[in-house]
Amino acid sequence: MNRLLKIYEVAPKVKKYVVHTPTVSKHCLPGQFVIVIVNEGGERVPFTICDYDREAETITLLVQEVGYSTHKMADLKEGDCLYALVGPLGNPTDLDEYENLVLVGGGIGCAVIYPQAKLRKQKGLKSNVIMGARTKDLLFDIEEFKANCENVYISTDDGSLGTKGFVTTVLQDRIDAGDKIDCVLVVGPMIMMKNVSELTRKYNIPTVVSMNTIMVDGTGMCGGCRLTVGGETKYACVDGPEFDGHAVNFEEAMTRSRFYREHEQKCNLRG
Repeated sequence: MNRLLKIYEVAPKVKKYVVHTPTVSKHCLPGQFVIVIVNEGGERVPFTICDYDREAETITLLVQEVGYSTHKMADLKEGDCLYALVGPLGNPTDLDEYENLVLVGGGIGCAVIYPQAKLRKQKGLKSNVIMGARTKDLLFDIEEFKANCENVYISTDDGSLGTKGFVTTVLQDRIDAGDKIDCVLVVGPMIMMKNVSELTRKYNIPTVVSMNTIMVDGTGMCGGCRLTVGGETKYACVDGPEFDGHAVNFEEAMTRSRFYREHEQKCNLRG
């Protein structure tokens, strides 16, 4: 159970892990996540499910080596087992009501929007996608998106692939070109989601953001993912992880996301 069937690197310090987990793969839907404990005594870490195969009884997790537990996970080999895996957790994404959906992914956030593109394709629904990264070497799954989306637009900060600029640059270009956009789903760094939400607000385009980056415990017990949405207190792990981007208090959320940085650095030094 929880055996790693396949591990492969998709970008520097970013790996995909295909995990055999019959129960989770049977019930999971786009937008949901799992809690992983890499080894005995390890911390609980939430990871969004970036793909699943019900027949093969597998889910796929995308993991970037940024902290203590993700470094420990990078040491695992194919055939090893995760100590514990619980899920699916969180509320699934349901954007079927929107005909003209634009999926926006920044960096590893592209993996989170992929299940939505794949499921919409299976349902006969269309999607357009905007993928962004600092440089082309940090982009992945481009062909997979092309197979499941009407159009794939790419931006890189350095101009090494696609439009030179940010995802907001491309989104503004599509709006200026007259593209009909009923809704935007954006997943990526907090500042990117904030900027996309500020742009779409000007055009009254409904926008959904994923606040999975601030989750810690993943069950609502620790309060680490507390945020303010529309003036009300919410918890990303149990009320989300997706929310109305125009209602999220991003300044507060970005401040909270930095609370554990010093602790994580100390853990890395001990590891």
